[in-house]
Amino acid sequence: MSKFTLLIHCPDTSGIIASVTSFFYKHKGNIIYIDQYVDVENKIFFMRLECEFAHLIKIESLKNEFAEAIGKPYEMSWHIYTAGMKPNMALFVSRYDHCLYDILGRYRSGELDVNIPIIISNHNDLEYIAKSFDIPFYHIPVVKGEKDKAEKRQLELLKKENIDLIVLARYMQIISSRMIKAYPNRIINIHHSFLPAFAGAKPYHFAYKRGVKIIGATCHYVTKELDAGPIIEQDITRISHSHSVKDLILKGRDLEKIVLARGIKLHIDRKTLVYNNKTIVFT
Repeated sequence: MSKFTLLIHCPDTSGIIASVTSFFYKHKGNIIYIDQYVDVENKIFFMRLECEFAHLIKIESLKNEFAEAIGKPYEMSWHIYTAGMKPNMALFVSRYDHCLYDILGRYRSGELDVNIPIIISNHNDLEYIAKSFDIPFYHIPVVKGEKDKAEKRQLELLKKENIDLIVLARYMQIISSRMIKAYPNRIINIHHSFLPAFAGAKPYHFAYKRGVKIIGATCHYVTKELDAGPIIEQDITRISHSHSVKDLILKGRDLEKIVLARGIKLHIDRKTLVYNNKTIVFT
């Protein structure tokens, strides 16, 4: 049996759904999921479709035929993903360990359907965690004035391991435009949702002084504009005057773990589409 996931966006017009579903019907495919959304303001059509075939399908032939019969006539941006092909995911970390532990725990339990062939860090503090999960750990210091050198080494490792997705699991360095260009909409970051109001090294301390009533976390794709990429997932929790700074930090870290894991899963399950710095998330 063969199974594929199709993601598309194109100018909205009549007949798209009928043409796409008819295409897979003619190839004796069984559509097991379909969802679509129309951005009325920009007149853009988005769709996610899952299709199963009882017989083996030559994926390249299917893609070529789809491009000619459907893609070009509708001016589509599209991609067909083959089920069962696990993406290779690299983790970037610094000194915070909560997101790393959570991701590796979910990975080991089979919750995240990926391969994790490499962990990269600008510090060596968390190497022992990588060793406990039998994952290669690379300590690449980021020295002031030599960041390009460090990033060149990072890119070499990513290419060597055929990395499809990078997750910044509290990696406390700014990603350059060179790496973003190499992995467009394939670098995921997590941060607290106080930005831009409480930026800096101690956001929870500043938030505590202001008496905030909610805290949250945001998972997004990385773009050239710092912490302003397309949002994949968010969540919040309420707090009160009785909560200490320590309480805010603990609650914030719990949210970061949960929201980052959700964002990763949405990406690897092919449920996100990015258009004009906005993310369409299919459920």
